[in-house]
This record gives sequence, C-alpha cells and structure tokens, in this order.
Amino acid sequence: MASYDSDSSGDDDNYTETNVLLGYASKEPTDDEFSQLGGYPTWLENQEPSFALAKCRVCNDPMTLLLQLNGDLPQTFPGHARRLYVFACRRKACRRKQGSIRGIRATRLSAAALAAQRKREADDAAAAAERKKKDEEERAKQASLGTALFGGGAGGGNANPFAAAPSGASGANPFASAGNLAAKPAQKTTTTTTTNDDAALAQTFAQKASLSPSSPPAATSAIIAPPTPSPHIPWPSAPSTALGAAYPSYHLDADYETLDATPLSIPSNAVLDPDAAEPAAASGGDGDGMGVKDAFESSLDKAFQRFADRLAQNPEQVLRYEWGGVPLLYSRDDEVGRLLSKSSDNTNSKVTTSSGADNALPIPRCANCGASRVFEVQLVPQAIMELEADELSLEGMEWGTIIVGTCGRNCVPRDTKEGEVGYVEEWVGVQWEEVAARK
Repeated sequence: MASYDSDSSGDDDNYTETNVLLGYASKEPTDDEFSQLGGYPTWLENQEPSFALAKCRVCNDPMTLLLQLNGDLPQTFPGHARRLYVFACRRKACRRKQGSIRGIRATRLSAAALAAQRKREADDAAAAAERKKKDEEERAKQASLGTALFGGGAGGGNANPFAAAPSGASGANPFASAGNLAAKPAQKTTTTTTTNDDAALAQTFAQKASLSPSSPPAATSAIIAPPTPSPHIPWPSAPSTALGAAYPSYHLDADYETLDATPLSIPSNAVLDPDAAEPAAASGGDGDGMGVKDAFESSLDKAFQRFADRLAQNPEQVLRYEWGGVPLLYSRDDEVGRLLSKSSDNTNSKVTTSSGADNALPIPRCANCGASRVFEVQLVPQAIMELEADELSLEGMEWGTIIVGTCGRNCVPRDTKEGEVGYVEEWVGVQWEEVAARK
C-alpha cells in the first residue's frame, strides 16, 4: 500500500486518497465477522436462498464461494440489511462461459423500509397505468380527428389514408431508457489532497461499511413484470458435501485507496522487449521514424497497463469497493470492456472522482424492479493468489477482474414478507485473463 502518515503535514504532497475502499485478505480475525474471501457461505439471518442460485448456469453443478461481503449502507438504504455473494464454477470446461460466475444480493428490510418499497411499487404501477390511459386517449383522439378530416366508413377504416400504417397498438415502450464495505460520500472531481480529517473515519472494515455515499438512483419510470419465481431448492444440510472443497477462508480488512501523487512515467532509456509483437506503423507512414519510447508506448495495452499500474500501488488488495463509483477495467477490448469503457473514463484520474447514484452502469436493469444498476465491488487478481496459494495445479482461475453491478434501489422480490430475507441475482461482468496476448 502507498504509505503515508496522517499525523504528518509534510507528506501531504506525496499521496492522494480516492473514494475506493480496498479489501485485504487476512488470516487474523477482524472486527467484521461476516465478510470473507473463500470458505463456505453464511447467510443473513440464517435464511438460505434457493440452492439454484449457487449452481453454474453452464453445467448446473454447485459453485464455490469466492466472496461474501457485508454491504450495509445505512445512510443510503436505511432499514436495509445487505449482503453480497460471488460464486464461481471450478470446472475447467465452464471457464470463460457466461454463467460460470454468478453474484447474488441478500436483503432484509425493516417494516418501515418494506412498507416504503411497497408504496413505491404501487405508485409506479399507478403512474404506468395513467401513462397507458393517456396514450390510449391520445391515439383515440388522433383517430377521431383523422376521421373528421378525411371521412371514414361505418366500419371505421384507417383515419388517414396517406399516413404510414401504425406499427402496433401499444404505446411508448415502458422498457426503453433515455439513458460491511462502502465508499466515502460522493465527491466531485478534485485535485486536492487528503487532510488529517480523514483520521476521524471509522477504522474497522464493518464500521467503514456503515459510511454511505449519496442517495440511491431516482426511481425509474419504467415498470417491468417481476420475474417468474423459480421453484425453491433447499440448501444442502451439509455444504461441504454438496459443494465440495472450498477455497481457503480469509477474513477481510479494509482501508481507503492511497496513490502516489506523482504519476508513473516511462523511463527515457526504456527499450522494447525483443519477444514482443511489432507495433503497427502510424497511418500514412512507414514507422521508420518512430522513436524507441514511442514504439514502447504504442506496443502497450494501455487499459491493461493502467489496470496494472493502479493495482501496483496497493499490491495486496483483493477487492475494490465503491457503491455508485466506476470499475477499474482490465481491458477495453472485450465485451465487458466495450460495455463499460465509457463509464470508466474517469478512472484515469489518480485523485477523488465523482461517484454516487448518478453513475448508473450501461448494463441490463434490475430484473426484479427495473431500476438502473450501479457498480459496487470488483475482485482483482491478488484474490486468485490468496485463494489458490495451496493449489499445486497450474490450471487455476483465469479471470482478470470480476465486476458486480447491483440494483440502485436495493429492491427485494415482491413476494418477500416482513422479516424475511430476499435474494436477487445481480449482474456480474467477468474480464478473462488475456494469456495469449501477454506472452
């Protein structure tokens, strides 16, 4: 971790602190008794989800726990108890296939929070019905006006014979869109360095999880039908038998990310790796005039280099957490990278960046309530090093990062009763290791 002394004012120019909370694996217990890397899962209020949520979508075999996290955000979601889980299939045949890594969110709402969610759902439903009614009235009005202008038979033919045939009777698409670990409160982009006030922050992982960013995303006006509930499959009474061998279990400790204020630069005497692929010549030239430094820079995968440089400043981190922040991309060339690269443009900054409810990810909306999803947590390669420390096989996990986006409303299934824990599957974007490209 980039070192600093919060009691020394002389070091203020040597580091910056971001909104990202980093997680570190520890064999020693921490004050957060729930969050862990590896091991077997434990459930919120001992209420288990359907076992179907922990099965690989490729082979349908049980998966292994990578992470469970205390995700309480009391200021953003008062009355909500939140937990996050990430599972992965260990079968080699399933790697690099969608559904081989899954994430689920557990939420228990207080009576007041549940009542507020039910009221919001009712208000949204009423608003959707009102919009549908107005759309139907507007179409009827237009049809009536067309009949008055152009006439129509008793059978009620098309109102305007010159107009294009309507595409259908439906109105506006209700699905269309115009667009414990927690992070610091949302901040605007700034280049100021941290002060000694940060020493007043809570020090334990669970206490830092109580710190909250800004309010959740505004309720989406679109209402989607709740997914058809799948039959509940009871969780095995003996997880060690049903799930097989677990990864080693680690406690999690946390601290905010600190970075060197002076950006890393490529040495002027840098030379090309003789085994590296030849860089492409610039458009309109033969490349003969390209200097060594320019050739070196052009041969880099800039997204991966930025990813590696950022992690190198705190090399022991196993996860990065910032609810409503932006993920650090392993690559911009794969499917996930192309999807998220626009929202991740400000990860180039080495200082605090704007974050919060407005940073919805360009990914599928919550399948349960229709709200936008936001970035919450990502696992980084050091987690593999910890989980596979005792593995003798060379055929281990092959991902570069696992990114989890969660519902901006923190909803629960609509059949969840007071006092019950609701489980919702969340979006997981996996950027797989580009082994061939790096050799």
